[in-house]
Amino acid sequence: MADMEGILEVARRHGLAVIEDAAHALPASRAGHAAGSLGVAGALSFYATKTVTTGEGGMLVTNSDAIADRARSMRLHGISRDAWKRYAASGSWYYEIEDVGFKYNMTDLAAAIGLAQLERAESMRRARERIARQYASGIGDAGLTGQIDLPVVPAQGDVHAWHLFPIRLREGGAERRAAVIERLRDDGIGTSVHFIPLHMHPYYRRTYGYAPADLPIARAEYEREISLPIYPDLAAGEVERVIAAISRSLG
Repeated sequence: MADMEGILEVARRHGLAVIEDAAHALPASRAGHAAGSLGVAGALSFYATKTVTTGEGGMLVTNSDAIADRARSMRLHGISRDAWKRYAASGSWYYEIEDVGFKYNMTDLAAAIGLAQLERAESMRRARERIARQYASGIGDAGLTGQIDLPVVPAQGDVHAWHLFPIRLREGGAERRAAVIERLRDDGIGTSVHFIPLHMHPYYRRTYGYAPADLPIARAEYEREISLPIYPDLAAGEVERVIAAISRSLG
């Protein structure tokens, strides 16, 4: 998780509301606070690649009754009362459209999958943590720490979701990163890059006039990042194979 206390302090000084993007963070925590629980609202993603999944969809979490009521209405066409409540024994047929809303509600079937996933969230996180530790120790044992920067580990008492395991190459920039990804692919190992900076995408370049050099730190970090495979069922032997392939690709 980010340094939320620092972010919240800036927000307090300027009278700003903080909405947490916790899409990748469940079930992470920092200083005893769960991801998504520190701002006025937090957004969680349950897309297929996330730590807890419903296949598609997400969730807004908040302690504000006003925000929750507004979200409930706007997620379903701006209707004042959803169909389930209207047809319940204590419900009423009457409803009103209070605003121009959206069709953003999750299906009941997806929510059922999510409830089952939540029961496994911590065990799956521990599995990813085991994999992350094996990557870190294995990369060190392979003598690669002079060529690779590893992810920052959480402080004592904090909990890392380990949704991703991003490494960063110390030398060579985008060309070397591309070559390493290609060599890993030749070894049957899929990787990704998280993420392409927004200012480098065509829409932002076209709409706001951004150029890749406008945000040099973001660009430099992006050009050396590779995300390695990490998911709960990744076996120890498969992690060893990834590390061996990285060693060959950097040789």
